[in-house]
Amino acid sequence: MYLKETIFLFAISASLFSCRSQGHAGVASDTSKTESTPTDPPVETKQANTDYKPAFAGQTRTAGMKTQAELDIKVLSEGLTSPWGITALPDGRLLITQKKGTMRIAKSNGELSAEIGGLPKVNDGGQGGLLGVTIDPDFTNNRMVYWCISESIEGGNVTSVAKGRLSADESTMENPIVIYRATPAFNGTLHYGGRILFDKKGNLFVSTGERSDLKTRPKAQDISTGLGKIVYITKEGKPVTGNPFINQAGAMAENYSYGHRNVQGLALHPETGDLWNNEFGPRGGDEVNRIVVGKNYGWPTITYGIEYSGNKINNGLTQQDGLEQPVYYWDPVVSPSGMTFYSGNAIPEWKNDLFVGCLSGMHIARLRIRNNKVVGEERLLTNEKQRFRDVQQGADGALYAVCDGGRLYRIGKK
Repeated sequence: MYLKETIFLFAISASLFSCRSQGHAGVASDTSKTESTPTDPPVETKQANTDYKPAFAGQTRTAGMKTQAELDIKVLSEGLTSPWGITALPDGRLLITQKKGTMRIAKSNGELSAEIGGLPKVNDGGQGGLLGVTIDPDFTNNRMVYWCISESIEGGNVTSVAKGRLSADESTMENPIVIYRATPAFNGTLHYGGRILFDKKGNLFVSTGERSDLKTRPKAQDISTGLGKIVYITKEGKPVTGNPFINQAGAMAENYSYGHRNVQGLALHPETGDLWNNEFGPRGGDEVNRIVVGKNYGWPTITYGIEYSGNKINNGLTQQDGLEQPVYYWDPVVSPSGMTFYSGNAIPEWKNDLFVGCLSGMHIARLRIRNNKVVGEERLLTNEKQRFRDVQQGADGALYAVCDGGRLYRIGKK
């Protein structure tokens, strides 16, 4: 029996790796000559909200898989207050944002610093507040920090990007300044997006939301606005040279891609350099996308979700020429938030896998991506019953995650 199973698995692996992903051109993600192909039943067993058919095999409910290494999962702290974003400092500590407008630094043993003050005021109503955070690639020398906030301005609220210098005693943010605002403002408290990261060129990718309301929803398709976009800016908040709409009349030159709903996850593949995101669907239709410059990701014209009322969106249209298909989607939703690719060496089977913090799903999703297609999914920390807001890799190669309830986790190998 063992010999037959081995031959069967080898045949499936050879067949799958010889196939090309449908609908996603570009540099393929890495493959491993020694890894096995996931063959477990899909991890999602609940009934979907719709009977919509995926555009290609494996676009949803792909094969399940399970980490073989024995994991060491620790709660380092329970003292955070509504943490939202994590970034690793060069010395191995973690800089963590808190929704109401402060940051804290966590040591490897979970000890938390006092709250870092001096940041611009945030509007923390609803889904707003102090959101994603990253540090300058030259932080060791310049101590510069960049972060997203929901900010009240004339006409309502916006997703904004600010920067400042962390003081030498780490008590305050010096000379903070807002460098970008995703206009127009809207008097609402939902769908701010709010993730931020540096690319290898030293420029910033920032995600925004379309602010949820039926009135603002169409602005995700409007490149003259900053709503429902991924923007690409310099450290000064200016459009990066070569941005796709920089010479188009009426367009917002900072825009990099559009047609997004509420992007709370951004990550760069450690080998290909491709930008990936996740975004909230409505009732069903949470997405993972590989972001290609200038492309339209469809919201609200196409979606695999429905209105919260149960009504169809745009007559149930899920595909349309000229609009990008998600690499992967979930139905029912998991509410994906912060995410990262694993680039460490401690757990080889995780190499280049994508880890996604899930809020309503109350787990961390591990996705194996090969040839720009999700071929395996695992749910980690399901027994913790926590809303995972962000997960990032630390300087020590372990994964660190924060939860809405205030916990900081370390996930490593025993």
